[in-house]
Amino acid sequence: MPYRRLPNTDLARTRALKAALFIGTQLSPKELAYSQKNYLELKSFVPHFEQTMQQYQQNKERQAHTGKYLQKQFRDARMYVSHFIQIINFCILRGELKPEIRKFYGMKEMEKSIPEIGTEQQLIFWGERLIKGEEERMLTGATRIYNPSLAVVKAKYEKFFEYYNAHKDLLITSQKLQEKVNEFRANADKLILEIWNEVEQAYIDLPPDKKREICKKYGLIYFLRASEK
Repeated sequence: MPYRRLPNTDLARTRALKAALFIGTQLSPKELAYSQKNYLELKSFVPHFEQTMQQYQQNKERQAHTGKYLQKQFRDARMYVSHFIQIINFCILRGELKPEIRKFYGMKEMEKSIPEIGTEQQLIFWGERLIKGEEERMLTGATRIYNPSLAVVKAKYEKFFEYYNAHKDLLITSQKLQEKVNEFRANADKLILEIWNEVEQAYIDLPPDKKREICKKYGLIYFLRASEK
């Protein structure tokens, strides 16, 4: 015998809610198979449920879109920060600069290796150190480093940091919306269950096939068991 199964996706929840709401607009309270209380709750709940789902989906799409640009800006900024450190080392190796200038950038005087910059946090750490250190070095009247220059490195880093902050804000918003969505899903499931129980109870005296035929108009979903297919 076919069995009833509650919706387990947002699309299915929306269809079930809208089906019950639609038939509620077509029938008088006396004819309606579920309570007027739940009908009024449906009218209020469905628009907010759809709006919340839409806001969540739109934010997730913006998050994914921004994330792609963030990856590109991260690669570009990392390359320029890394190259700037390499140029510092080359200038020291050629005798154009003294090893002690590394202290401006928060590095040890004899540290010749390129620091690991594999994460966004590492890039922020070294990007800020290099920019601040080079600006401080320039205040001493020192010769500028070029190819890349500080101006180019700073521009690349600031572009990355802009997308980093934008993506972080979208992540926070998504988390808040996710909590709101979970709450709405729980309320939707509760409302659907109440309405479905009321509808099936209203037609309990009908033959099973006839009852299911009418209940489906209210959005109830029935499935055949594997042995019955």
